[in-house]
Amino acid sequence: MTPIQTTKRALRRFLLEKQLLLDSQPSSMNVNATMPQRVLDVIRQLECIQIDPVAAVRPNQHLALSARIPGYEPDALNVLLSSNEVFEYMANAACIIPMSDYPFFEPTRQRLRENIQPHLDQIAPVVEQVLQRLEMEGPLSAKSFDSSERVHGYWDNVNVNAKTKATSHALNLLTDAAQIRIVGREGNQRRFHLTSQTVPARLIQQAENIDEQVALEAMLLKYFRAYRVFDASDPRLGWQRLRASERRETIDSHIREGIVSPVDVTGLDKPYYILAEDMERLLAHIDEERELPHYEEDADATVHFLPPLDNLLWSRKRLTDLFEFDYRWEIYTPAVKRTYGYYAMPILAGDRFIGRMDPRLDKKQGQLTVEYLQIDPDIDFTKKLKDQVYSSLEAFAKAHGATTVSVARRSFE
Repeated sequence: MTPIQTTKRALRRFLLEKQLLLDSQPSSMNVNATMPQRVLDVIRQLECIQIDPVAAVRPNQHLALSARIPGYEPDALNVLLSSNEVFEYMANAACIIPMSDYPFFEPTRQRLRENIQPHLDQIAPVVEQVLQRLEMEGPLSAKSFDSSERVHGYWDNVNVNAKTKATSHALNLLTDAAQIRIVGREGNQRRFHLTSQTVPARLIQQAENIDEQVALEAMLLKYFRAYRVFDASDPRLGWQRLRASERRETIDSHIREGIVSPVDVTGLDKPYYILAEDMERLLAHIDEERELPHYEEDADATVHFLPPLDNLLWSRKRLTDLFEFDYRWEIYTPAVKRTYGYYAMPILAGDRFIGRMDPRLDKKQGQLTVEYLQIDPDIDFTKKLKDQVYSSLEAFAKAHGATTVSVARRSFE
């Protein structure tokens, strides 16, 4: 198949459209729908949303959804979890996934069950106790279980005394083994219930009967739709364990089948790929750029503050290639070695990244403090663009429960 010839800008605008972050795209969101339905529509469009408990403002999943849904209400996710419209499991990492996709993840569940079963066997009496209580009383949170027994949990240092409640460890293991699932969250507390009682029976039956290759192919196509612009270098291609040669052959075979199309990007020495079904939209962006070659970078472009694990940021390499923006999440970097801050969020203005902001939310005081607002030195930070950033900061603060916002340090003045 002959590669599509494109520029970085046309390809990234196509990507932003698919990621629901492009200003000029017509809104497909039903404004009359309930908030849970709007959230579900976005999760379906993006294929999944990554979960992370770190909450400098709010956890990643809420920040990612808020960037795409005006007036986003965090409780909508709990409604979807408790009504069994979505489930949490491993995709790009721990993610929120439409429940309709439950059968496709059976190979992942089987693999994790094999790895986890010996650990479940070690605490079998505790596991049985947890399952019995959930069957009789669920949904329950970890703090609903009393346990004096301590074990080494997922995050414990094995060289020191065990600190994790045995029941909490059992809940984590059973969740990864998909015997139980998360059906809601209250702050940092997760609520659990039995999978057999919360996943629709028809989906459980489909998962039990699905052919492994059919499931893996469905997961691969889901990955393609989630990334939209991808290459063979990602070790998580298809959210499967594929060697580099297998990844290349997987993409090549899908090109031969007419499912995937190669893309040659001006200025890059390696190809990217898109789904063939997306070719028309990419060509539309290529045509648009030909008609409007001189992009006014100071135009009225919406400013988005994206969390570190936002779907658009999953591939740092793609971020560098298409947006010419280097980003590293410094949460695990020692404080004295950080450049931009431990929760620095990239700032997207229109179809370009212009810098980062590192926020902290004091819920009790209703105060959002930006520890560092940084604009890249090659950005022409005009008064108009500056006003856009500051007005967007105020809107961001308000959306997340703050009544006041302040900037402690900035790099452009």
